[in-house]
Amino acid sequence: MAAEKERKSSAVSDMGAWAMNVISSVGIIMANKQLMSASGFAFSFATTLTGFHFALTALVGFVSNATGLSASKHVPMWELIWFSIVANVSIAAMNFSLMLNSVGFYQISKLSMIPVVCVMEWILHNKRYSKLVKLSVVVVVVGVAICTVTDVKVNAKGFVCACVAIFSSSLQQILIGSLQKKYSIGSFELLSKTAPIQALSLLLVGPFVDYLLSGKFIVNYTMSSGCFLFILLSCALAVFCNISQYLCIGRFSAVSFQVIGHMKTVCILTLGWLLFDSAMTFKNVSGMIVAIVGMVIYSWAMELEKQSAKALSTVKHSLTEEEFEFLKEGVEETTHSRDVELGHTKA
Repeated sequence: MAAEKERKSSAVSDMGAWAMNVISSVGIIMANKQLMSASGFAFSFATTLTGFHFALTALVGFVSNATGLSASKHVPMWELIWFSIVANVSIAAMNFSLMLNSVGFYQISKLSMIPVVCVMEWILHNKRYSKLVKLSVVVVVVGVAICTVTDVKVNAKGFVCACVAIFSSSLQQILIGSLQKKYSIGSFELLSKTAPIQALSLLLVGPFVDYLLSGKFIVNYTMSSGCFLFILLSCALAVFCNISQYLCIGRFSAVSFQVIGHMKTVCILTLGWLLFDSAMTFKNVSGMIVAIVGMVIYSWAMELEKQSAKALSTVKHSLTEEEFEFLKEGVEETTHSRDVELGHTKA
């Protein structure tokens, strides 16, 4: 009975983290659309704005630690700096990729992050995925590609920026999960340690990156009260978005977070149609349906893997170490002969 209650509580927490990430991410995109568009406030300083986001996140973390709402655990400074460098390179490279490439190629580069994350997790952590998980990921990627990819134009500089963005973004998401496991640190505690470093570096470098992207310096921008309020709204939503990103990757995996990200794409397209009169074609609708089917298959596949892992863990506790190793070797040989991969991490 207690185990059943714990399982239900965990499922509710998982759903809460997922819902927080989707709602805050969609909200921040809508707020930034009004903030940055020519018809809105024309605040075209995306990298500096991200620095503001992390500054407020760092402030929330500092207050939480000071009031005892969260505990501070030790993580080596070099690991925090390394993570911040990877994360900031990801942000800058994504912005440059969007500027130098067509929207279609930019979307393709984002879609390619799922297979890149899978390969990197296999290389770094020897993590393997079942055929059903791989199939569901392919379905999700195809669905999102159908509804988002239009014109595809490639150039050398844009291709290099896209490759750097894909690699650094994938590595950043893997690092979030590995740092949490390595130092037994919670998602918010880790975020409160990395946010100040990212905020400081982005606020120092961001204005120059934005100048390269837009040809404008933020010091020359005339700030209105409406723009200031939208910046505050964007920053507030970013706090929830950052916290939920660390929560989701800590609870699930970097691949699951990518699948959740494509669910956000579907939500954004739908809200754009409802709120901003964006065109919704048969191609968009069919792509969204395919993507949602892929997400359902992915959820089912991951649940099957969890049940298999739990069953294997139960068997391990009921057997001696030698009996378990013998059984494990037998299962692996049978599995290999049938060309079926088990979705678990090998030590």
